[in-house]
Amino acid sequence: MDSSESPADDPMSVAFLEARAAFARGEVPVGAAIVKDGRVIAAAGNRPREMRDPSAHAEMLAIRFACEALADERLTGCDLYVTLEPCTMCAAAISFARIRRVYFAAADPKGGAVENGVRFFAQPTCHHAPEVYGGIRQSEAADLLREFFAQRR
Repeated sequence: MDSSESPADDPMSVAFLEARAAFARGEVPVGAAIVKDGRVIAAAGNRPREMRDPSAHAEMLAIRFACEALADERLTGCDLYVTLEPCTMCAAAISFARIRRVYFAAADPKGGAVENGVRFFAQPTCHHAPEVYGGIRQSEAADLLREFFAQRR
């Protein structure tokens, strides 16, 4: 990102802003942003502790906000940017929402379900599989997660 761009011009930067806000709230620092026609239409950070809701992952909230913004349960033509590889729950929501592409930062060998674990989108029972691009700003996301968990120990 050059000096003439704001974080709002780069969806992954928006996701990282949301991840840092989650960190500040004491939540696992994961953020997500959804883009339609080159514009961020929704963004969220993790809030399961705050909302006392295990489904309040960044991706789930961003999907809810985007569906509300578009007045549609389908996010056809939308792209999701997220700072951590989605889990199984989030991968299923991404599929059901018909998101076109998923861009994620850090892989999650333990809880991820896209390139790790169940590899949800590769299953024959998956309704819709988006294009997936991982490893974008991976070290930045990994460092943020390491710092968060180091503070918790």
